[in-house]
Amino acid sequence: MAAEAALDASKANNTKTNGGGLKSLFTKEDWWAVWIGLGVVILALILYAAGGSLNGIIVKFKAYDNFADLPGIVAGQLPKMLGLYLSMAVVFTLAIGVMGRNVGKFLAGFTLLFVMAILTQIFAAWNVAKTLNLEAPVMALIVGMILGNFIKIPEWFDAGMRTEFYVKTGIVLFGATLPFTVILQSGPIAFLQATVVAVSTFVTIYFVASKAFGLEKPFAATLGAGGSICGVSASIAIGSSVNAKKDHVSIAISMVVVWATIMVFLLPVVCRAIGLSDGASGALIGTSEFADAAGIAAAAQFGDGGLATFSLMKVVGRDIFVGVWALVMAIISVTMWEAKKVDGARQKPGAGVIWERFPKFVLGFFIASIIVTLVIMASSPEMGAGINKDVLGWIKNLRGWCFVLCFLCIGLTTRFKELAAVGWKPFAAFTIGVAMNVCLGFLFSTVILNDYWTAVGAATMAA
Repeated sequence: MAAEAALDASKANNTKTNGGGLKSLFTKEDWWAVWIGLGVVILALILYAAGGSLNGIIVKFKAYDNFADLPGIVAGQLPKMLGLYLSMAVVFTLAIGVMGRNVGKFLAGFTLLFVMAILTQIFAAWNVAKTLNLEAPVMALIVGMILGNFIKIPEWFDAGMRTEFYVKTGIVLFGATLPFTVILQSGPIAFLQATVVAVSTFVTIYFVASKAFGLEKPFAATLGAGGSICGVSASIAIGSSVNAKKDHVSIAISMVVVWATIMVFLLPVVCRAIGLSDGASGALIGTSEFADAAGIAAAAQFGDGGLATFSLMKVVGRDIFVGVWALVMAIISVTMWEAKKVDGARQKPGAGVIWERFPKFVLGFFIASIIVTLVIMASSPEMGAGINKDVLGWIKNLRGWCFVLCFLCIGLTTRFKELAAVGWKPFAAFTIGVAMNVCLGFLFSTVILNDYWTAVGAATMAA
């Protein structure tokens, strides 16, 4: 099951890094996402200042109407495709090797995944797909789900499907394209909205699951975290904090995958049907979606304005809750549910739980934003304009490739038959939380703060 694979990988990673001090800086995916993302940003800025560029690995396929035009379009991009493949393969394989994974299997799996990403990007450039709003990330998700449910995924290919690694790297890169001034101005509002929605949703799922359906409290807490904070990562982190059973964490992850997949198609349709602006659409998606990857796929359909407000709501507003929530739930679990005693006293988790569980890629997101913002502010108007056009253009392109790789992984590991076997009680509790989440997100994003998020989205597009 895809959920179990994600859980096993995360636990293996945590086992190697907990208490590892400086060693954990190079043995954990979160940190590698930061190093890779910031490395790309700094390299792009240095090359631009020196008169160079990253154009040799920037792959863009022109829009086309007839498939007969494809050979000419693809042929012109072949050298860049090779350059992009080699660059990404070397960087990601190096990270995988340092983290102690099987390099050979990863490289083989990554190579096939990259070929699939190329084909997906080519198909997404078809004008018919553009007319249907099938952007590359959404297309990748669809292709992945079709293949994943009809073809058995071999073990060597599975090793290359590092879903969270790709999306976290993409989020760090996205930070570089979001001015830090926007984060400072809008972050408090995003955090306030996210707090109200996240707490309300968590409480709803927890009490429905534990009181109405009689599920174990650690299980209910894990479901609540997955539906209110940041999906898979929250389910794993909070599941570990409350000592939830492995299959319960897997079920919570499955619930996230089910509803995240539904929302990635449903939310953009709703946003367009009611005529929301790009900024308000991104805020609604950021409030309503549970997984970063699926949310980005939906928000990407509303351009940089939608991506900016989505990131403010999801990354700035909700993802940073993981560490705090893990500490709070660990304290409750140890002091109330487990009632374990050591030398006559109840166990109490240390404050270090916050740092262990805090999503490090969020730090990378902020740092990337600060670096680019400071460089542009210190540059001449001409150079600042060049950075906005060229450097950020390169970063956006590479960010897009990371997201496509991620969405292919999600689709390929989603098994509808396995999801159907979860049981109705967890699904019902989670679904009630979904309703609460979406209703509150709609109220805040389209009624109370609609003008605000619309202005933020427009300002981002103009920056």
